[in-house]
Amino acid sequence: MSKNNRVLIRGGGDLASGVAIRLHRAGIRVLIAELPHPLAVRRAVSFSDAVYDGEHSVEGVVARLIGPDQIPAWDDAEAIPVIIDPDASILKSYKFPVLVDARLLKQPPEPLHSPVLLHIGLGPGFHAGTDCHAVIETRRSHTLGRVFWSGGTQPDSGQPEGDPRRVLRAPIDGLITGVKKIGEHCKEGEVIAGITSDTNLHVEIYSPFAGVLRGLMRNGTHVPKGLKIGDVDARNDASACFLVSDKSLAIGGGALEAILTRPEIREIIFADG
Repeated sequence: MSKNNRVLIRGGGDLASGVAIRLHRAGIRVLIAELPHPLAVRRAVSFSDAVYDGEHSVEGVVARLIGPDQIPAWDDAEAIPVIIDPDASILKSYKFPVLVDARLLKQPPEPLHSPVLLHIGLGPGFHAGTDCHAVIETRRSHTLGRVFWSGGTQPDSGQPEGDPRRVLRAPIDGLITGVKKIGEHCKEGEVIAGITSDTNLHVEIYSPFAGVLRGLMRNGTHVPKGLKIGDVDARNDASACFLVSDKSLAIGGGALEAILTRPEIREIIFADG
């Protein structure tokens, strides 16, 4: 990282990981900054799981958790480094030509610790020309994956895409205990997981229809009531649970387009070393 030519990606969830894979496969070095306790639902395709396991592979691409002291000497072209840095404090010590904010907070971002040449935001909350340079549409539509250099994307609808029943939410505050595993088939009404409160109240979560469990938070994760904790896919294709989605790849393609649009950025990120 001595030449500071990596793209910094904030967040390691499924959409962020789709961006990371697209850039990585295009020969662009990336670094992922994550929370100490990520809350990804589609964990099978989220590099954020490297925070828990030390290493996580998505479609053959490996991400490894590293400490701040390892950053200067990191020289593994095949693996994506992941650091725990929720506030992107690394910007105080290293220069990055590009930052992709893939946290999907759906609200205006806080100011950066240090400016970057190209700040890309994903989805609602970002406004190109105001709090970032470019914003990419994340909502399924004819504009999905498009890059906007002024203004914002479609507003947050507040509703999940597709059948809203597919989204599993925590019925109470508490700890998750998974019964089904990601990729397993579920019958309608079958128990998928349970939530246990601090007072030992236990509430089970059932499959809303027959399908495959596409995502579920890790066992032992403490979640607030109403948070999305799982996802059931009625298409019932278990293999899709372990593939980066078409949506993620479209957004990743938008990030790649935004980067390659700027000649001065191309010169930096494709520099040797």
